[in-house]
Amino acid sequence: MLNLALMLQDSPDPTQIRHALLAMATIVPFIILIGIAVVLVPSWFICKKAGFSPWLSLLVFVPLGGLILLYVLAFAEWKVVPVQQVAWQPPMPQPPAPPAFPPQG
Repeated sequence: MLNLALMLQDSPDPTQIRHALLAMATIVPFIILIGIAVVLVPSWFICKKAGFSPWLSLLVFVPLGGLILLYVLAFAEWKVVPVQQVAWQPPMPQPPAPPAFPPQG
């Protein structure tokens, strides 16, 4: 930040500007890809678990598409069948085990 302030005080050297733009041009695409992954992956899994096409999650990148997707997920009938909860049942009583050796008489 201080370097940028110093560059603005004096007339900036074109090579310094070129190096700064080249550095930004190499870093910004990675930041954009990370941002896409942070948004797309959760919405993909949410759509898939809700029973909708996962490709519907691409609406997030359309302006106001994320809001539309949110309303679709909130108010639509989900096509997922809930898993039936199995109640705990006590184990069946077992008959006593026979003795290991016959009694000696």
